[in-house]
Amino acid sequence: MSAQTAVTGPQYPVAALTPEQYAAVMERWTTAAAATWNRHLSALVFFTTWAQRQDLLATNPARRLERRKSARRGDRAIPATRLDMLFTDPAHALRERLLWRLLYDTAARAEETLTLNVEDLDLEFRRARVVSKGDAIAYVHWATPTARLLPHLLADRTTGPLFLADRRAPSSGPRTPAAADIDPTTGRGRLSYPRAEYLFKTASTQLDPHRQGWTLHQLRHSALQHLAQAGRTAPELQAKSRHQHLASLGRYVQLGEETSARITADADPIRRRRVWPAC
Repeated sequence: MSAQTAVTGPQYPVAALTPEQYAAVMERWTTAAAATWNRHLSALVFFTTWAQRQDLLATNPARRLERRKSARRGDRAIPATRLDMLFTDPAHALRERLLWRLLYDTAARAEETLTLNVEDLDLEFRRARVVSKGDAIAYVHWATPTARLLPHLLADRTTGPLFLADRRAPSSGPRTPAAADIDPTTGRGRLSYPRAEYLFKTASTQLDPHRQGWTLHQLRHSALQHLAQAGRTAPELQAKSRHQHLASLGRYVQLGEETSARITADADPIRRRRVWPAC
């Protein structure tokens, strides 16, 4: 709780903490985004709960502080045309283009995909075995664009992580990965989620109207929403996404801006009265 000690001093007794001091701590993030404010408030509340359980605090100094509502972007799906530009741009490395395409094709979670090993792939049936939530074994399926890229990334590799980092993994020290996360041939480690996320956000910044870049999770969201827009039923989407409950699909399949534009164009009275020339 470095922010708290900066306000009260390192020797200040926990039992004497007041709502005013908590407010002074949170003042540091008063202009931050709602998610940032809420994250720091959660840390403060967690500390308070711990202190109360240890009988160090008799009151709750956080009682006057409230979580903030996060501003939601109405449509988190990425337009298909912009995704295609990312997937096919040769300026991006093969590893990245394959990862992005695979995430979109399979609608799989990024964590699942980055933990894939070469041995998990079934190239003949265009599927891969993943460890899903709850340690359940499931299969994800991809389409032709992914199938065409995979052999180029694999080359002659038959074992080890599918997506490899750029450098060899350290052989000693606290950052040494587990043996299963190192390619036995090249000595390179598994590509990490933070690195993969950074590369995608950087590559997508210029295509994002908000200039913030997109997240890997938005590829899963986009895949499911585009399938919904194409008329796939909720049970079909559930089979693709592997959600346990249909209700969980709600935030993924809300039809967004593209659907709104198409409905508006289809309902345009001028368009309805237009007479097309004979071929």
